[in-house]
Amino acid sequence: MEGNTAWLLTSAALVLLMTPGLAFFYGGMVRTKSVLNMLMMCFGAMAVVGVIWVIFGYSLAFGDDVTGGLFGDIGQYVGLKGLLGGDALSGTAFVAFQAMFAVITVALIAGAIADRARFGAWLVFCAIWATLVYFPVAHWVFDFSNDSGHVGGWIANNLGALDFAGGTAVHINAGAAGLALAIVLGKRAGWPKEAMKPHNLPFVMLGSGLLWFGWFGFNAGSALAANNIAGLAFINTFAATCAAMLGWLLIERLRDGHATSLGAASGVVAGLVAITPACAFVDIWGALAIGVIAGAVCALAVSMKYRFGFDDSLDVVGVHLVGGIVGTLLIGFFGTVAVNEGSVDGLFYGGGLEQFGKQAVAAGAVLGYSLVLTLIIGYAIKLTMGFRVDREAEVTGIDESEHAESGYELTGIRGGSSGISRAADALAGRVPAASTASTGTPAGAPANASRKADS
Repeated sequence: MEGNTAWLLTSAALVLLMTPGLAFFYGGMVRTKSVLNMLMMCFGAMAVVGVIWVIFGYSLAFGDDVTGGLFGDIGQYVGLKGLLGGDALSGTAFVAFQAMFAVITVALIAGAIADRARFGAWLVFCAIWATLVYFPVAHWVFDFSNDSGHVGGWIANNLGALDFAGGTAVHINAGAAGLALAIVLGKRAGWPKEAMKPHNLPFVMLGSGLLWFGWFGFNAGSALAANNIAGLAFINTFAATCAAMLGWLLIERLRDGHATSLGAASGVVAGLVAITPACAFVDIWGALAIGVIAGAVCALAVSMKYRFGFDDSLDVVGVHLVGGIVGTLLIGFFGTVAVNEGSVDGLFYGGGLEQFGKQAVAAGAVLGYSLVLTLIIGYAIKLTMGFRVDREAEVTGIDESEHAESGYELTGIRGGSSGISRAADALAGRVPAASTASTGTPAGAPANASRKADS
């Protein structure tokens, strides 16, 4: 028992590290004038969700079901009543582990609305969305009934869909919410005609590395024990992610002629997303297949925003929504009881399409619920307190308008009264298009189909 508790607490710490990792991953992809705001949105989500989780969020997600599999009893564990000091796996260690899932899920949404959201409105959104969307969906997916009389959520117990670590509850959920908020807030000023390139690719690579490291706690920790299932989830997470990076880079090379560092980092995240629901239910061949398919499909999917005209700034839809759907559905093809008695045999292992149907229902239910509720929440905030900064603040720089700070103080260089050089302004996308001719990105240039011209 002590060893299992130690592994669960270690995993919780690893998952917590994922949110700062995400902050750097996203922060490197925005422009110079937005990097602090992006970091703050991720850290702000951590603060807001962390507080409401210990007050009532855990109870809403893991309390005894009160509505036919939809919601837990919000009053059962309010303030973690009855959990502190008890058995660690049913008490504080599990509460801590699941808290980190709630935090990272909300933070993921921030990438879809980079460069244009008011920070105060974002914090309000985090609280409302976690309460109305994440906590109930976590109850559906993660809360299992047991022999002691506890009744859990409908996807885990009634439907019988498989999701080991959050392909539906985390990634489809956050991806659908990102799509909804991108619609609510509208396009960034200048998108898609102006190139909005990543300002710091080393940050992106660092962030993806931290995410990969922390993800072993995310997936292997979901075994809730230091056992063979944790080992299976660990090695499948590693293998699928490697395959996904290669799949993404192959598509980039064939489509654009170059394999980029941004593509490598994005392929890593796509693989991590896709293997998350399947990591304990497939063998190594299934993990490799899921990884390479997800890497290729997500590399193609990120261009959807140009075709359909929604400005998903950092490709939350293309990576998390699409990657989550891919990984969730492919359990129906690659699942096998040969590696885990709790799995099922998918189509390629003689099991037919029954499980695929269950996986599709789970994915569709979470997608639809999150999309509709997020649209309602987003428009409510927009019409009351306002969700988007004004155009002048957006063009000048959201770091300055929302936080009165700059991510990079460049002094001693001739420039305007602000002390920021024209070179720094060019990096931030503030100078007239004629001044950027040397960058090879003239004004009015069509949007590049690859992410390197927009993310």
